[in-house]
Amino acid sequence: MITGASSGIGLEVARQLAEEGVSLVLVARRKERLKALARELKESTGSEVRVIPKDLARPGAGKELFETTEQESIEIDYLVNNAGFGGYGAFREREWDKDRDMIQVNITALTEITSYYLPGMVARKRGAILNVASTAGLIPGPYQAVYYATKSYVISFSQAISHELKGTGVTVTALLPSATATEFAATGNLEETKLFSGKVDSAERVATQGIRAMKNGKLFKVNKASEGIALRYLVPFVPRKMALNVSAKLMENS
Repeated sequence: MITGASSGIGLEVARQLAEEGVSLVLVARRKERLKALARELKESTGSEVRVIPKDLARPGAGKELFETTEQESIEIDYLVNNAGFGGYGAFREREWDKDRDMIQVNITALTEITSYYLPGMVARKRGAILNVASTAGLIPGPYQAVYYATKSYVISFSQAISHELKGTGVTVTALLPSATATEFAATGNLEETKLFSGKVDSAERVATQGIRAMKNGKLFKVNKASEGIALRYLVPFVPRKMALNVSAKLMENS
């Protein structure tokens, strides 16, 4: 199962798993895009693809998703929680409804979906979960305060339950992409920021790394090693105000 499968990293994960012959359940808000992707994958790979249009910003959507697959006796061995979105602007100036929906998709839906599918994986003694976080989760993010905070939650949550699952045959991996060429920048009004104006990674490459890390049961994967080292080992020793200033500058228009 792949959430947020209609574009970006989720779409590339779907393509690559389909090429391996994996049967897929694709979840996203945009029904027509999902149907088009399902046709593409069936024609190019022959893989079985089930489409479930679902707006994960709506409370209870995760439970409805689980009930649908249970009714159809679909067992999920790979769960890719990829759905998520961001948004630019000072927190005090942003509309609460948009940030509320961001928290619902990035945190609540991811957690809810995991809570419903994880017990079955443990009972079957097999399964792997890939939670798509971000390098943004490693630092506070002025002008994307809520988005950075939601991704920090995903990293912490993924690592904690990964430890709880030792010896069960089930693994949880957090994928931490840096700036990636997807629709994320456009939908979040980030295209002109310094963060996205430079060289960004491809969604295809990030998806490849994520799938490999998930299958190998890694705790987490940062798609750019140098950036991961800097954020994990150097930033903690930088004065906090200085780190915040650098983070904020990345959000400035280039």
